[in-house]
Amino acid sequence: MMYHIGDLDNERLLDLYTGMLKPRMIEEKMLILLRQGKVSKWFSGIGQEAISVGVTTALKESEYILPMHRNLGVFTSRNIPLNRLFAQWQGKQSGFTQGRDRSFHFGTQEYKIVGMISHLGPQLGVADGIALADMLRRKKRVTAVFTGEGATSEGDFHEALNVASVWNLPVLFCIENNGYGLSTPTNEQYNCEDLADRAKGYGIESRIIDGNNILEVFCKVDELCKAIRRRPRPILVEFKTFRMRGHEEASGTKYVPEKLMKEWAKKDPIANYENFLLEKGILTEAKIEELKAAISEEINQNLDLAFEESPVSFDESKELSDVYQKFDYQDINPNSESKNIRFVDAISEGLEQSMYRHNELIIMGQDIADYGGVFKITEGFVAKFGRSRVRNTPICESAIVSAAMGLSINGMKVVVEMQFADFVSSGFNPIVNYLAKVHYRWNEKADVVVRMPCGGGVGAGPFHSQTNEAWFTKTPGLKVVYPSSPYDAKGLLNTAINDPNPVLFFEHKGLYRSVYGDVPTEYYTLPFGKANLMRKGNHITVVTYGAGVHWAMEILDKHPEIEVDLIDLRTLQPLDTESIYESVKKTGKLLVLQEDTLFGGIASDISAMVTEHCFEYLDAPIKRVGSLETPVPFAKALEENYLPKKRFETVLLELHAY
Repeated sequence: MMYHIGDLDNERLLDLYTGMLKPRMIEEKMLILLRQGKVSKWFSGIGQEAISVGVTTALKESEYILPMHRNLGVFTSRNIPLNRLFAQWQGKQSGFTQGRDRSFHFGTQEYKIVGMISHLGPQLGVADGIALADMLRRKKRVTAVFTGEGATSEGDFHEALNVASVWNLPVLFCIENNGYGLSTPTNEQYNCEDLADRAKGYGIESRIIDGNNILEVFCKVDELCKAIRRRPRPILVEFKTFRMRGHEEASGTKYVPEKLMKEWAKKDPIANYENFLLEKGILTEAKIEELKAAISEEINQNLDLAFEESPVSFDESKELSDVYQKFDYQDINPNSESKNIRFVDAISEGLEQSMYRHNELIIMGQDIADYGGVFKITEGFVAKFGRSRVRNTPICESAIVSAAMGLSINGMKVVVEMQFADFVSSGFNPIVNYLAKVHYRWNEKADVVVRMPCGGGVGAGPFHSQTNEAWFTKTPGLKVVYPSSPYDAKGLLNTAINDPNPVLFFEHKGLYRSVYGDVPTEYYTLPFGKANLMRKGNHITVVTYGAGVHWAMEILDKHPEIEVDLIDLRTLQPLDTESIYESVKKTGKLLVLQEDTLFGGIASDISAMVTEHCFEYLDAPIKRVGSLETPVPFAKALEENYLPKKRFETVLLELHAY
């Protein structure tokens, strides 16, 4: 192995050696503890230390780095206290996730590290968002993100590279090509000679670096980082390396040919660099022993601290309260001046006034800039706020949601427009596995609103008509808002943007231009979790939301003899159960109407909760009404009978007569 010192002084050369030695010694200790049952799982980076240490050393402490399983050297190079790392791996309270997640599945703002999730790919898009925030603030910074060769097959990898290229983001994409994705060799993972070649398809630069040569890693990455800081742009780097242990220890290495293991053992990044330093007289055997003794003492002292700590204890109230970032809602009352405007205008007004109120609020979505979005909600926004804040995106929902997460991590607010709520399925993973879980896992907010134009009744067919709120009401960590009126839409959207938690904001597109209402001209907010009692009556409680509110009022107007409490939920998570229970206790009858198909929807949960909490007050069976258990059809006659409006009238009359 050839080493080129260049202009590096002896202090830097020794620091790089110590930087690799420390994670290697920690790993060797962890493997012992794993066999003793004191650590539950371990993903070894033995043989890959040069990459983690070299890249991290080339970055500034103010620059974010997004590592993976085999990047212990990132954490040690950022000088994270070892007792906290050890506590993390043991599931102790002082660990970064307080026992809620394991290994390197965590981040820390203090050290500008953002850890991975098991789905791997989203962190590449998160790096895009972090870098975008730096670029918008004109900070000359690099964001470095790691992935393995196996994860380059994921769509998120390609989406993230494309976004970074189109937006010219200062991201260093680091592929650690260690030969195997768990047990699958590279020739079964991809069919190109070098993964670096993939950069050409996205119009970005790439480099191939010997990942076992610490000086090559550090010097070349340092050079690249300086170039990116001077002229922001993405660069893809493929590090050729090998892991000397299994994907994780339980999987072993029997699937690796013995000859290959021996070849790579000769390329050990620490042993070879150590011999080089010894030959140059920069390092001595005595100095090696001194360094090892000091590192060993540090490891043992910090292990003692971690072992002395009591196991994490269960506190139900704390577990529940930590799912969401604390939100101090500010009730901003509406002004007296109002205009009678459409639902779509109210959404646009709320967005515009929030953009003025939050000068680092970014809106992202397909066709939202000059075109103004397919529903023209952001028409004229570019002239008012500029392209930096009103951003057209490529068609890649997953990377854009992940980028929104990155913007939030770097201190910005984000609104993502799904062109249609149906398309959120392409961005489902980062919403339910990243945004929803991030605060519970490591106390990081996801300050993201995802706008969801949804709903049927407009002949748009199976892929533009779904009302898929139940996908998200099931997921702890998300808030779900579903207004039915222009007044509610504007006030609730303003609150959603103020809220530091991820909010799915459903906007029924059938209401966009058909429903008018008096809406205050100035900025105001409405609280989450407070239903609206639209009508009062003693016969039946009708609970609904969205377009269901308008269907219910139309049917009720036909039957003035039926007096109902009509409850518009407004928000589905949080849910105003108190208002529902109070009404049911008065009327003794409950009918829940939803546009979504019936099975597994919000109506089922409301029915179950009322059965549990108000059973003795019921005078009739609870009734649920929803759409047919089919995809949303296109033809008018089919769609009219798919939707629950007619069935609602039938069930209402039956329940009234019960």
